[in-house]
Amino acid sequence: MRSEGWIPTTLGAEADLLTGFPFKSSMYSDFPGDVKLLRGDNIVQGSLRWDGVKRWPRGLANDFARYQLQPGDVVLAMDRPWIEAGLKFAALAEGDLPALLVQRVARLRGNEELDTRFLRYLIGSASFTHHILAVQTGTAVPHISGEQIRSFQFLRPPLSKQKAIAEILGSLDDKIDLNRRMNETLEAIARAIFKSWFLEFSTGRRSQGWRHGRLGEVADNPRRGVDPTEVPPSTPYIGLEHMPRKCIALDQWGSSEDLASGKFSFSRGEILFGKLRPYFHKVGVAPVEGVCSTDILVVVPKRDIYFGLLLGHVSSEEFVAYTDRSSAGTKMPRTNWADMARYEITIPPDTVALEYTALVQPMVDKIMTNVHESRTLTVLRDTLLPKLLSGEIRVKQAERLVGEAV
Repeated sequence: MRSEGWIPTTLGAEADLLTGFPFKSSMYSDFPGDVKLLRGDNIVQGSLRWDGVKRWPRGLANDFARYQLQPGDVVLAMDRPWIEAGLKFAALAEGDLPALLVQRVARLRGNEELDTRFLRYLIGSASFTHHILAVQTGTAVPHISGEQIRSFQFLRPPLSKQKAIAEILGSLDDKIDLNRRMNETLEAIARAIFKSWFLEFSTGRRSQGWRHGRLGEVADNPRRGVDPTEVPPSTPYIGLEHMPRKCIALDQWGSSEDLASGKFSFSRGEILFGKLRPYFHKVGVAPVEGVCSTDILVVVPKRDIYFGLLLGHVSSEEFVAYTDRSSAGTKMPRTNWADMARYEITIPPDTVALEYTALVQPMVDKIMTNVHESRTLTVLRDTLLPKLLSGEIRVKQAERLVGEAV
């Protein structure tokens, strides 16, 4: 039964949609002071990633005022808009700006009757994803057009309810974002300590029991192959598509329900390293027990005291660059454990290895705790979202549920 004041409409009638400009790649800049170019590659599921971002000369940015993005703008990838990890969309925050919109990315803003923050949740809804999957075209590279986006049909609540819904769901996203930023800080602290202890130590310190060695002396790659037909369908599954770049917090995973080929098993707290195109820098600590793609290597310390040392090395820029140089294959380069094990490191005395692990382990544990809390909040948000959008649940009821969770 439709709620009073909810009007059937289309996205095209309610939102301003703009597709990006074909900026010439020959003029791209890597200078940090220049303006970010928001491309489809920068959009992941509900957020943006700026590692490897391309930029446009700041002095030329005013020539493209039409394509300058604003806080709250909702962006959607038009090529491969959906992958297994979910819909590629995000909302711009102040910290993402200044940025310019590049071709094959759609920017949406609400009009007088459609709140832009509410629009972000409308685009993130399951009904919009189902619409995209139904209308996208192309096999090798599925894509959507501006008109296909505009054709999405939905019920528009009164503006006051839109704002209330966005406020409720936004409080959950704020907590999720706080956990994400806390994890980034914890990882940065651990990395800074690792660098000062193990990459910048003095010659005098080397004489105090430190020795040259290789990664294989402190780490193993247990190849625990599993038959997908023998794995319970609820078993967590991590593929490369679930692993973020340059971030050890793995906050996404699927289930093994539809797996068709052999996988590797891993335990909670073990390190996962993406061996396909290692330059993508996909390295993280498993927050659950499960199975992973065979394009992911499970790496474990030979002794518990080496966990911190091992994590610091395999997640470092230096180690990833090494695996990239030694990888085999042109289009689909892969590294392997034999080469990884030969990576030269300096092995500290047991007391130092233990002390560093004792410092890092609580940080890693907190990161995993934050991951699980954010997963719970995400489930709550995604459960409330369709019910709020359809009027099935009232705002007051949702506020109580969110108040208990946050």
